[in-house]
Parts: sequence; structure tokens; C-alpha cells
Amino acid sequence: MSANSIPPWNILESKKGPDLKLFSSRFDRVENPRNGMRMEAVVIESQDWVNVVALTPGKKIILVKQYRFGTGKVSLEVPAGVVDPGETPVETARRELLEETGYRSDNWKPVGRVESNPAFMNNECHFWLATDAIRTGGQSLDEGEDIAVIELTLDELHSAIERGEMRNSLSLLALARVFDMRAGEWQ
Repeated sequence: MSANSIPPWNILESKKGPDLKLFSSRFDRVENPRNGMRMEAVVIESQDWVNVVALTPGKKIILVKQYRFGTGKVSLEVPAGVVDPGETPVETARRELLEETGYRSDNWKPVGRVESNPAFMNNECHFWLATDAIRTGGQSLDEGEDIAVIELTLDELHSAIERGEMRNSLSLLALARVFDMRAGEWQ
């Protein structure tokens, strides 16, 4: 085995933990292949997620503001959500954009996916670009949502990011992927 190669840990036992609504937990008894040390690892299991970077025909970026329980603050983000069982990531992206913002697009492009937090989570976050998004109706929010929709120009978005108004890591990464892809078009 090369110095850069790390073998997977042996899972000796796995047991379910409590169901936490959006997540479930699992406790794996594992063995470190390097030194034989055994420990309990906590794994948070979740459905995959999507983040949508949506652009209007005028190249404004559609964003949402919503209260987040984890930080206890209002967060500026791209539209996002959980992939429901039986749904594909693009179906979720279309649904979430429409439900959270009232906008619809016929032009969708995948812009990558990442592991949400592989230290203790098992899911991925899929990034989608929706272009020529237009408002076709009102929002259709879940009971636990209160979302304001805003459109920002690229300069306004960059200023908001520089001021620390957008701090959601997955939203920032989705935007970075789109900025990298479309750098020439923004000039």
C-alpha cells in the first residue's frame, strides 16, 4: 500500500440511533486499520440535498432569506431543499425553486455535487443552474417556512458576500461553481 493510500475502517457493528425528523443517526463500532483501536463513530443519515442557482433573463440572481434554527439568524441563500424519496435531484431542484420562490425555468444544467460533511454525514448536495427563470406564481411554502425572495445583480451579490450577509457554505459553493463556469458571460 502506498503512503498516500488509506484503507477503509472495518465496521464491527452498526446500530440505529434516534430519528431526528430530517435526519436519522447511526452508531458504527469501527476498527482503525492502522493501529487496531476500536471506537464508536456517529453517522448522520440524510436524503441528498439540492442547491439551485437561478438566473432571471436579465441575469439577476434569485435568492431567498429565511430564519435558520441552527444559527438563530436570518440567512441569505440560494433556493435549496431535500430530495424526497423517489425524486431525482433535478426534479427536487425544479420543485424547490417553484415552491420557495414562485419562479420556473425550462433551462437546467447540473454544476456538480459535493459530500455535505463526510466527517459524519452520508449524503450529497447537488448543484443546479437554472437560467431564464421567470416568476409564474406565488410561493408554496411548508408550514415551517417563512421565506422572502430577492433578486440581486452580480455586483450586489458580491457586495453582500463581502459584507458577510451570505454565509451558508453550500450556497456559496454552488455560486462559486456557477461563477467559475460562466465567468466570461458575466463581463
